[in-house]
Amino acid sequence: MQVSKQRVNKTIQSQIDEIFCQLVSDIKSPQEAQTIFKDLLSQTELQALVKRLAIVIFLDKGRSYGNIKHILKVSSATIATVNEQMGNPGVQLALRKVKADAWADEWTGKITSLVGKLLPSK
Repeated sequence: MQVSKQRVNKTIQSQIDEIFCQLVSDIKSPQEAQTIFKDLLSQTELQALVKRLAIVIFLDKGRSYGNIKHILKVSSATIATVNEQMGNPGVQLALRKVKADAWADEWTGKITSLVGKLLPSK
């Protein structure tokens, strides 16, 4: 993945950054996200983004560099770069959202199971 060294006008860059952020915030479902990002990003770009998020999650869970390297097939340098960003607001926000979704999924299952036990069977 290579990015052009030629700089875009700052005003235009700001406008396209805003459009991109608005697009992301308007995505309504994982299916929409998958459809959009599979067409907008190359396979390499998408894989890099997904792996960085996975590194954040694994580091938060206390996994070792060796374990992360083995599972995700990434370099120690990539893990170190992500580790340096762990305290950044965007990384922390992403992590909170991932944890909230996991918590919601866990409790949805528990509540569904409990309701199933409490309701008379037909």
